[in-house]
Amino acid sequence: MLEMKVPSPGESITEVEIATWLVSDGDYVEKDQAIAEVDSDKATLELPAEESGIITLKAEEGDTVEVGQVVCLIDTNAARPEGSAAPAPAAPNPEPVAAPVAPAATTYATGTASPAAKKMMAETGASVAKGTGKDGRITKADVIDAVASMGSSEHGERAQTRKKMSSLRRKLASRLVTVKNETAMLTTFNEVDMKPIFDLRNEYKNEFFEKHGVKLGFMSFFTLAAVRALKMYPSTNSMIDGNELVSFDYVDVSVAVSGPKGLMVPVVRNAETLDFAGVESEIGRLATKVRDGKITVDEMTGGTFTITNGGVFGSMLSTPIINPPQSAILGMHNIIQRPVAVEGEVVIRPMMYVALSYDHRVIDGRESVGTLVAIKEALENPAEVLMEGNVRKALGL
Repeated sequence: MLEMKVPSPGESITEVEIATWLVSDGDYVEKDQAIAEVDSDKATLELPAEESGIITLKAEEGDTVEVGQVVCLIDTNAARPEGSAAPAPAAPNPEPVAAPVAPAATTYATGTASPAAKKMMAETGASVAKGTGKDGRITKADVIDAVASMGSSEHGERAQTRKKMSSLRRKLASRLVTVKNETAMLTTFNEVDMKPIFDLRNEYKNEFFEKHGVKLGFMSFFTLAAVRALKMYPSTNSMIDGNELVSFDYVDVSVAVSGPKGLMVPVVRNAETLDFAGVESEIGRLATKVRDGKITVDEMTGGTFTITNGGVFGSMLSTPIINPPQSAILGMHNIIQRPVAVEGEVVIRPMMYVALSYDHRVIDGRESVGTLVAIKEALENPAEVLMEGNVRKALGL
């Protein structure tokens, strides 16, 4: 009988939470099959089966377990059930591949309750025909919904849903409150005429994609503009550590990316060494890992400055919250065609509001405003400021 223990997701993490069991008690599991999703305070990770066999669960969904604690047993001597074929040998592939998917006969079927849901249904008498979990399984949240909607009043059904916040969401909530309470956060605003970048992208985007295999987006312009500004104002690329102020001669840019498990902030390392194609490729790689749920803790730690784009959700203006222990964050917003004055004439231009939130303990008003103005200057004249007058060379064409 194999005891499966919780592995350490990363340095300084001592406990995790069982977010979802992907198998049920008594299932036959294959080696390397994903059997559970576990939440740490930094990421959600899959737990693969260490061997093939019949599984016995020793923890329920929502349980907080310590790293090294036994969460399930696998009877490695158990025979594979009839009608359940062994997984086909993997074809040679130099690239990493996803963990094999369990045969249909060994996964939750539609209407099968998870251990936590089964227990709650027995206690409450609730009945759930079809669940919202993976493969239609019934989750604890489905039972809570059913209990809340049992019976009605003169006002009709007034259902409520309660579920425990994930470890990642609880940690995020704690960090955000800490930022508000322990930093002197202020925000400065400006606006950017995006026409020069629009013109460059329209002229070179097809050739850029053919050459590099990635799209020429806005993020490379903003990242490289931020790198330039941080070199001009090093305090914006600094942070407090105890009684010391730590400044960096490199720029690791944290980029906020929305994924299935919430907002993740992977880090583009040494952005000061990257060109436009390098930035776009790295952001694309990290964003894909976030959306596929494969981002690692190491890839989300150690940034020195953050860029977040609320514009993709339609935000016109916001005050982004600092990503601790960093001292500043740049907020991008949506681009709106607006009338503006250019050389005494009213013209229609694609305009974007930008915001820089900063810790006033580290960054003074001159540095904060100067940083944002430097970013604005680079974005409104990218050919000269970011590309040194040679657009094709800067784009690697």
